[in-house]
Amino acid sequence: MTAATLLAAAVSTGLATPATARAADCTPTQVVANGGFETGSSPWTGSTGVIGGAAGESAHSGSSFARLDGHGSTHTDTLSQTVTIPTGCSTASLTFWLHIDTAETTRSVAYDKLTAKLGSTTLATYSNLDAATGYVQRTVDVSAFIGQTVALSFSGSEDSSLQTSFVLDDVALATSGGTTPPPDSARTPTPNGYTVNLTSDASGANWTGHESVGFTNSSATPLSEVYLRLWDNAHGSCPSTPITVSNLTGGTPDALSVDCTALRIALPTALTQGQSATVGFDLGISVPDGADRFGRDGAYSFIGNALPVLAIRDAAGWHLDPYTNNGESFYSLVSDFTVTLDHPSSLLVPATGTSVDTPGAAGRTVTTATAGKVRDFAWAAGPFSRISGTSPAGVKVNVYSTSGISSSNAQSMLSTAKSAVDAHAQRFGAYPYGEVDAVLDNNFWFGGMEYPGFVLDIVSTTALTHELGHQWFYGIVGDDEYNGPWLDEAFTDYATDLALGKTGSGCWNSVSWASSAEKITNSMAYWDANPDRYSTVVYGYGKCALHDLQRLLGDTAMSKLLHDYAQSHWYGVSTTAEFKAAAQAATSTDLSSFWTQHRIDG
Repeated sequence: MTAATLLAAAVSTGLATPATARAADCTPTQVVANGGFETGSSPWTGSTGVIGGAAGESAHSGSSFARLDGHGSTHTDTLSQTVTIPTGCSTASLTFWLHIDTAETTRSVAYDKLTAKLGSTTLATYSNLDAATGYVQRTVDVSAFIGQTVALSFSGSEDSSLQTSFVLDDVALATSGGTTPPPDSARTPTPNGYTVNLTSDASGANWTGHESVGFTNSSATPLSEVYLRLWDNAHGSCPSTPITVSNLTGGTPDALSVDCTALRIALPTALTQGQSATVGFDLGISVPDGADRFGRDGAYSFIGNALPVLAIRDAAGWHLDPYTNNGESFYSLVSDFTVTLDHPSSLLVPATGTSVDTPGAAGRTVTTATAGKVRDFAWAAGPFSRISGTSPAGVKVNVYSTSGISSSNAQSMLSTAKSAVDAHAQRFGAYPYGEVDAVLDNNFWFGGMEYPGFVLDIVSTTALTHELGHQWFYGIVGDDEYNGPWLDEAFTDYATDLALGKTGSGCWNSVSWASSAEKITNSMAYWDANPDRYSTVVYGYGKCALHDLQRLLGDTAMSKLLHDYAQSHWYGVSTTAEFKAAAQAATSTDLSSFWTQHRIDG
């Protein structure tokens, strides 16, 4: 989403290298043996006593782990195993959970260090300066090693005093690519597909019908409950809500919570890892007045975030964050959607995915939209004007306009959309959804809003280029939008600059922080308490930090970093820690001071 005040704030460079074609479907493979250290030391080799247990330390999962160093004297510990990274997939990603505790008191000198390598190549380096409470998952793109047999090694070295312990657990090196989302057992439930059938009234503002969703517990922890997020109930006055769920099957619903946006469903039997279930329910949607992402502007209804979607339980527990109107709260896993919309034939219904219209009852049309591997589904209904075209790379683009949009502006936005979708695809990977719908209304107060294959926008080249950039950052490369909004907004604003040929020269020079607590990586809880700073810091400072990173790494390295980062998280979920690890792996320069200077924590 982009605020109207941001439209003049975009600055950056138009550099790119051609994106490589994505591989065909492959079978994801995990090549590290005994990555959790639960079955003794084999096939790991290295220093005696590293694997097992150590006083004062605990495992990330299971009961065992590997601790390197922690002696408080000059010492080096090593740990390695030989791995073969097979051919056939387009990406390979090394992940491991790392806990660092230290007795060092300095905040500026890296006395003790841990180095991760594949063969002779240093992937990442950590030190006593990275110490933190608990484990942090680290991710490094190692796609360059596909087809090779190499030694995966960790080496920890301490100086003469004050211990630092580098504690490793759950080491994995997985290959992926094609259309298979990266494996992620930490996040559950995995949705197996949403099926929705809805019928509208004459206005297209009120819809009733049925929704069902199947899901699988992808976690080793049993799943005894699931939550549905009814996001648009934040637009009502709880308990009088615009989204209603009734006659639920497959579980026992509780009362609505979190301002009526969360519905807990107790499952009849807890699901163990790999087991599946389905819930179904009758659904009612009533679109309120107001030109909003869920709202009605005269004869036009905009229906974003209206379909209930499964909440995520990850290592932090259930994510039941509140709705925010300043940005987004949305955090979901990809799934397939099949949505049937029965509506008056006088109304056009742009929607996520690819749509097919068939005749319905007298004066009605049935629009069936199918979308694969998307995080959400949105649509609109109204007497729109529509024009269509195809980008040079073959993406179908549809522009739907309300009555206040001139035909010349619609044509201009069609040209913008075709150019933008190809520019983003060239940098980050081919657009996978076949077509994209841009719905224009100059009465939107928010500038624009993104959904998979579907955006709401005012007439603005910058805003539309930004919203289409979200097809990659939030749509394809997912994130927790409430707790890490910079991962989609800053990256998308940076991508917008690249697409528009802006260099961002000197844009970091105007940075001025409101307080010591203000950071680019703050959550929406902070920005809702400081709304006047949200756009400035997350969009403006965020993209300027990425421009600064480009200047530090060099144009070619930055272009490769972002392309490979997108590919390694294709249809998955990324975190700040994973991006930082990927960036560190792209350079021999220690980036610790860069993250500190730019206030990028995580």
